[in-house]
Amino acid sequence: MRFEEFSTKFVQQVGKKEGAISPVMINSASFGYGDSETGEGIFDGSVKKPLYSRMGNPTSAQLEQILAQMDGGIGCVVASSGMGATAMATLSLLKSGDEIISVGGLFGGTYAYFSETLARFGISTRFFDVDELDAIEEAVTDKTKIIFLESVGNPNMRLPDIRALADIANKSGVVLMVDNTITPLSIAPIALGADIVVYSTTKVIVGNASSLGGAVVFRAISEGEDKFKAQRYAEVHPFIKKMGPMALIANAKKRALRDFGMSANGFGSYLTLLGLETLPLRMDRIVDSVEKVARSLDAAGFKINHPCLNSHPHHERYLNQFSQGCGTLLTIDMGSKEAAFAFLNGSKLMTITANIGDSRTLGLHMESTIYRDFDGPTKEFLGITPGLIRISIGLENPEHIIQDFIAAGGL
Repeated sequence: MRFEEFSTKFVQQVGKKEGAISPVMINSASFGYGDSETGEGIFDGSVKKPLYSRMGNPTSAQLEQILAQMDGGIGCVVASSGMGATAMATLSLLKSGDEIISVGGLFGGTYAYFSETLARFGISTRFFDVDELDAIEEAVTDKTKIIFLESVGNPNMRLPDIRALADIANKSGVVLMVDNTITPLSIAPIALGADIVVYSTTKVIVGNASSLGGAVVFRAISEGEDKFKAQRYAEVHPFIKKMGPMALIANAKKRALRDFGMSANGFGSYLTLLGLETLPLRMDRIVDSVEKVARSLDAAGFKINHPCLNSHPHHERYLNQFSQGCGTLLTIDMGSKEAAFAFLNGSKLMTITANIGDSRTLGLHMESTIYRDFDGPTKEFLGITPGLIRISIGLENPEHIIQDFIAAGGL
């Protein structure tokens, strides 16, 4: 069980045995090099000391080391937010004329980033459902650089077959990038064949709404054959020649972090480290609570969308590939905006907010908020209906959540 394994690892890695036990927070914007020779070495990479906080921070470096180990990556780069992490991971590899294949449901900000922002810079994205495997494979061209997916569709709750998509990516020589924000520890994307893993650490990893942040975990470049050594990723080759297995870290820092500045700050990384210590305990409780709440509300007559239910199209996939849960989310369709508002306003327990993965149970009406500016066909593709409410289950007693929701729904 990864939850139990990392309960020990995280508290041992975050805390210190000597001196200050709590992580040391270094919030300086710049660092003195001491002498010119050291400064030269820092800039050419031969001296491993802080350069400038836009390029990294000692507190952030501790967080990066732990997150890389969590996912079996060669390294990690933390960012100022989840969208900053997604931008870093993608922009470090993309140029005008390149293509992305996006699979499954998407957080509204990511969808807008792909469909609107990147499109303005000549980068196109094609969108597919998680089960359109043949169409996804056929869509790959020599311009395709990234197959992108979320470990769980947010908010459509559809589950991708990550191994099958990794097989397509590897067969096609294309990077598989997985947003694992909702399922840290529950899913290990690199072990399933992903090349790059993206997080909004703001959500489940921090767990208490105290700090905005993001992270990108990279696998190592192989010594032998590797898709990144193909002509498709020629821009990465100078980094492979110089940095070997660590090439994707250097590429991300030079091609995105340095120039776009989506840098994490020391205080934010410190708060994230504190949240990380309790992540295994919180995830273990929450994935259990989500199932209890989903089943009870379904039995009470609510229209619930969660793959633990037999009626969900990916129920078998949930049992076989998501044995440690699929995160904090479920959705309730109340049928109309008015009914959704009445339910949300009637709950005495729920916090109405756009965040997810908090210690508290959170809820939000999707169509009037995050997806309000999307057109009809896009809403239909992403599973957004007039009465849809996204729920993120927290640490409260699940029976209290159930009772509160039933009362709020008038059932």
